[in-house]
Amino acid sequence: MRKSLSLLAATAVLSTAGAAQAATYEIDPTHTNVIWEQLHFGTSTNRGSWTKKSGTVQFDRAAKTGKVELTLDMNSVSTGVPPFDAHLKRDDFFAADKYPTATFVGDKFVFNGDKVSEVQGMLTLRGQTHPVTLKAVRFNCFDHPMLKREVCGGDFETTIKRSQWGVNWGLQMGVADDTKLTIQVEAIDAASPRSGAPLRGAWQGDAPIGPAEPDPRVPWTQTRRPGGGWAAFFG
Repeated sequence: MRKSLSLLAATAVLSTAGAAQAATYEIDPTHTNVIWEQLHFGTSTNRGSWTKKSGTVQFDRAAKTGKVELTLDMNSVSTGVPPFDAHLKRDDFFAADKYPTATFVGDKFVFNGDKVSEVQGMLTLRGQTHPVTLKAVRFNCFDHPMLKREVCGGDFETTIKRSQWGVNWGLQMGVADDTKLTIQVEAIDAASPRSGAPLRGAWQGDAPIGPAEPDPRVPWTQTRRPGGGWAAFFG
C-alpha cells in the first residue's frame, strides 16, 4: 500500500514538473499573416489575407508537445480590391455577418529532431469544423535582441478544399476548389526571462488593459499598441 502511494506521489510530482516546463507565447500580429491563394479560371492566382488576427501558443520543447489557437477576423479580409473584399464577406464566400471569426486549434505538434515539422488540428470556418494539417516550411526560436524575450515561429502551408466548409461559389464556373493557405507566425514568450513577469502594456481592442510604461529592468520594453501589434521602446 505504501509503495502504491509513493508511486502515485512520484507520478504526480513528475507530471507537475513536466507541465511547468510548458511556456505560453502570445501571437505577434505584426509578424503573423495568413494568406490564401486560389486559381482563377485556370489562368491567374487570386490572393488575399486577413489583417486582424490573434491567438496563443503553448509550447514544450522537452516534451515535444504544444497547442496553438489562432483566430481570424473574417471582416478584415483584404485582397487590395475593395469590391472583391465586399463580395468575400457575403454569403457566397465567408458569410462574415453570420460567422465573424474563423479559428484554427492545433493540439498535435510533430517534431523532426528539435524542430516542429507539422501541426495537426481543426479549422472552423462558416460554422463547420474539419481537420487540417499545417506543414512547416521552416521553424525557429530566437532571443529577440530588443524585446529581451524568446520568440518562436515559422512558415507553414496547407491546401484545403473550400467546399468542405460550404464555400461553393464559382465551383460550377471553373473557380478552383483547392485553396492554398500560407501561414507566417511568430509568437512572443508571455513571461519575462529576467523576472517571470507577464507582458506589460497590454491592449484589448483600442483600450489599454495594463500599464504601458517602460520597464526599468530591461533596456527595451514591449507594449501592445492600439489596433494590435507589439511596439518596443527604450526604457
